[in-house]
Amino acid sequence: MEKLMIRIVFKAFGCVGATLAAAVAIPFVFSSSAFAQNPAPVPPEPTAGTAEAPRVVVTGSNIPTAEETGPNPVDTYRPQDIEKLGIRNATDLQEFIPQEAGGTVNLNIGNGGDGTIQFNLRGLLPKETLVLLDGKRVAGPGLGGGGTDINLIPFVMIDHLDILKDGASEVYGTDAVAGVVNYFLIHKFRGLEIGGTYGNTNMGASNEMGEWEAWIKAGTGDDKTDIVVIADFWQRLNGIFSRDRDISSNGFFIPFGGFEERSGNFPGRVAGSRLLPKLFFGPGGTPQPGVNTPVPHSAANRQTSPFYISLFSFSIYTPVFGVYPDFYGGGNYFFFNFAAFTPDLPPGDRQSYYASFTRDICDKYLVMFADFKYTRSFFDASLAAVPFTPDPFKNPDGSILSPSGISVPTQNAFNPFTVATNTWIAPTGELVPVTTGVRFRGINDTGPRHELFTYWDQIFDVGLRGEMGEFGDYFKTWNWETGFRYSRNEGQDLSVGEVSQPGLRDALLSTDPATAFDPFLNFNAHNTKVARAQVYVTLHNSGEFELPIYYANLNGDLFNLPAGPLSFAVGGEYDGARFRRDRDVLNTTFQSIGSVDGQSFKVNRDVWGVYEEIRIPVTSPTWNFIGAYSLEFDVAEREQWFSNNTSSILPIGFQAFTPSAHTRYDAQKPKFSMRWEPLDPKWIGALTLRGSYSEAFHAPELGALSPAASQSFPAVHDPFSSQTEPQVEERILGNPFLHPELAYEWTYGAVYSPKWLKGLTMSADFWHIDMRDLVVNLGAQFIIEHNIPGLVFRGPTEVPGELGPVLFVTDPAANLGGAIFEGIDFETIYIMDTAMFGAGDFGRVTATANGTYLSRARLQVEPGVTKPVGIAGEFLPTSFSLTSSLPRWRANFSQFYDGPADTWMQGLDFGAIVHFIGDYNDDNNDLTGSIKFQAPITGLGNNPAPLPGRARDVRDYTTLDLVASYTFNLPPPAPTEVPGLSKEGGKNVKMKDGKEKNVMPVSTAEYNPCGWRAWLNQTTIQLGMQNVFDQDPPFVAGAFENGYDESLTTIKGRFWYVGLKKVF
Repeated sequence: MEKLMIRIVFKAFGCVGATLAAAVAIPFVFSSSAFAQNPAPVPPEPTAGTAEAPRVVVTGSNIPTAEETGPNPVDTYRPQDIEKLGIRNATDLQEFIPQEAGGTVNLNIGNGGDGTIQFNLRGLLPKETLVLLDGKRVAGPGLGGGGTDINLIPFVMIDHLDILKDGASEVYGTDAVAGVVNYFLIHKFRGLEIGGTYGNTNMGASNEMGEWEAWIKAGTGDDKTDIVVIADFWQRLNGIFSRDRDISSNGFFIPFGGFEERSGNFPGRVAGSRLLPKLFFGPGGTPQPGVNTPVPHSAANRQTSPFYISLFSFSIYTPVFGVYPDFYGGGNYFFFNFAAFTPDLPPGDRQSYYASFTRDICDKYLVMFADFKYTRSFFDASLAAVPFTPDPFKNPDGSILSPSGISVPTQNAFNPFTVATNTWIAPTGELVPVTTGVRFRGINDTGPRHELFTYWDQIFDVGLRGEMGEFGDYFKTWNWETGFRYSRNEGQDLSVGEVSQPGLRDALLSTDPATAFDPFLNFNAHNTKVARAQVYVTLHNSGEFELPIYYANLNGDLFNLPAGPLSFAVGGEYDGARFRRDRDVLNTTFQSIGSVDGQSFKVNRDVWGVYEEIRIPVTSPTWNFIGAYSLEFDVAEREQWFSNNTSSILPIGFQAFTPSAHTRYDAQKPKFSMRWEPLDPKWIGALTLRGSYSEAFHAPELGALSPAASQSFPAVHDPFSSQTEPQVEERILGNPFLHPELAYEWTYGAVYSPKWLKGLTMSADFWHIDMRDLVVNLGAQFIIEHNIPGLVFRGPTEVPGELGPVLFVTDPAANLGGAIFEGIDFETIYIMDTAMFGAGDFGRVTATANGTYLSRARLQVEPGVTKPVGIAGEFLPTSFSLTSSLPRWRANFSQFYDGPADTWMQGLDFGAIVHFIGDYNDDNNDLTGSIKFQAPITGLGNNPAPLPGRARDVRDYTTLDLVASYTFNLPPPAPTEVPGLSKEGGKNVKMKDGKEKNVMPVSTAEYNPCGWRAWLNQTTIQLGMQNVFDQDPPFVAGAFENGYDESLTTIKGRFWYVGLKKVF
């Protein structure tokens, strides 16, 4: 064998030498000065019978290690762990991780969801969490967004998943602020696996929502080649509607202690008047004057019309509690309950394909690898039928003619009024009298709107790696890798059921009943086919994010210290991100209704980076002293240089032309970490202390760099003018001159496995993140209050001594905010092997507890202008940069039983999982009307809140999941001699003693290789149920929709599922 090894090495050297010199050696020549001064360590030959632990790279470092507990807090989940925990998809995983908090997107969100699932570790927004695939970056969503879409990575393709709960910018670069989620794909598999699962919500209070997944996985190879192919298919059927659960069935949330969230935009309403009830709830169909729509031009105005009445009015808020006890909502005659029509968990589907190829070209010294993954995902995010706002008729200065609802020319064929309330000046100069304050919604014209999101995601990897021992004993521990990744995500959003402002204007100006649009219809009627075709449109929006990456890495041992080798890792990387958004012409000209208008743009970024890391062993199990059984330090640093380019933006309205821009900046960030075992495990067990200090950064998202605008109509109060309307147009802009956000972080903790209780491991880690220069938008209210020049556009004043009314606000992003978050992560695992009691093997019981406590969270939106506010244990409204729930406590508890080995129970596995979210304060700032954030809920002292009694607490939330599985592991059937007949049968056989004996012939019969035993063997059956007690999530008054925090919980309710998997 020794001669064979020598022969292979020489052969490999001839094959690899030129390749390594070009691909690896030259970029790292600067390290060679150390080689001559210090002899490299030569790994000792393992003694017979001793297993040497393999050294692997763990997320958070580029240096391989054999230690089970490293200096960085990392949680690892393998597919079998994910199955055992009852996690069925990426949304379940997102909601399971205790460190997940704050606002994000997932497949629970219909209104505001985009079909992606994004991690938001620590609640610092998804953009601060870095998601990697095999240790490398991937393209972001093609339609924009701060995070990476983890819905594109099916679990069946994963070998394992690491979650680093610490900053890692010095290792991976930008974005690694709150943590790193690293998916490792399967690159080696033997055999064939076919599986599928199906689940449904029809055993709980929700209506039927089926969800199925099916996959096939195949792998083959030999000692030099590995080939893996996987295909996965997933679909959610029907979906769950808001009306399916009591908590979300009605936007009238006052009985729950919340707000009136129903809409005032619906048919049959003009300003504060409604159609008579008989007419309001009259027949449907096309317009029939006097039957389902008022008689045209039959009155001067709504006050004199016989078809309208004014609603009786009373305050639904009392001075103490803010709730009128006898008001029950009044039904659709008062407000439109959109929850009766909208899905909360919309349908969707996904198809994924993956192939991996690895080939040892010259043994371990030159290995080629190539991977390809393709995923298509679809998500039908439905919303309520389009409300007709803003007004398509605008004044010459660009301001909206009707501050609420729309304007309808009195010449309109269906306008019941003859006296105008305002006048529109047409582009031709013609004066057109109009009726303002007309409300309408396309409830029966189009039904709910649909945002049809489709993504096409592609990733291609190719590269070379190898060991360098062929160059001499010094390099035996050195490893290198160089490669290229191309990642591309294309997104498409088809907005179905939106309104064209030009088409609506023309239809409202029409005097012909055959073509005119009737916005005065009752609650059940619809417009003619001709009018609908002119007004309603499908908007086409698309985007593309592509990311080519070139990289080279080198690691190994430099020289020996008394405690062990001093190890290093160095590398370089180039990223060339390209992002573009192509919006529908109606969106780019701000001429749609029901869709978020915005401009098209292009942004690209070139990033060059290098990193260095060194691990210094001070003591080790082979060389130590009292108090330092094992002690090592890690020092890492990364330098990155950024070059950004943004496209020019054309002028529109008040927004001026913005030229293309080019900006540059760089970052250099260090990290120091420590791992310390003070005592030999033989004394008290294994105790490891660890800690780190790092400086992280987050380069602005590509979309945030573009000055392209998106439109909004916030409610504002103008202290300088009484002429400003309650709502003004706001254009939210990016800023090409943003610079990276900064973060200063440290962690320290301990991992302890006591000697006195075998199988128990406990850990706790304190973490601290101090973020500065957060990218925030100022907000229209702040800009108006400070009347910032260049951002506020006002019209001429009509009141002496006052400024003119605000017509338009420009709101650019800026590096202004700051936040400090800190808390404690804790985990306990106890594995009890019943064999330790000496009474036989009765299986194994595993109990776990994994959670986090948010001890501090402070946000300062505008340093020097606004004061820092504590937000830990709060629900944050959408006006804040950080949004949604930040509970202090989150934890998961589980207990599982595994059957004893070598028995029929060895494939049995069942257990229970408890999910816990602690209570937290609701949006009490808005509930109480306080002008001070976090004002005391008692209303005493310094709390000027007019409704202190409305302050409320969001209750804690606990759910129970059950899961059981059984894998058939039948022993292979032994050949059994069975008497049988043959043409040789009955012959006499001469025995040793010379006598003859008649012997019956035998045959060797085996079990049928295609029989039931073969099909049953290695088959796994799984049964499970999520939310066994069908608990509704807690009510959150500040939630955007549906009465609960969709980022944190779900109204799916009780969900049962079955699974079947067969391995050949």
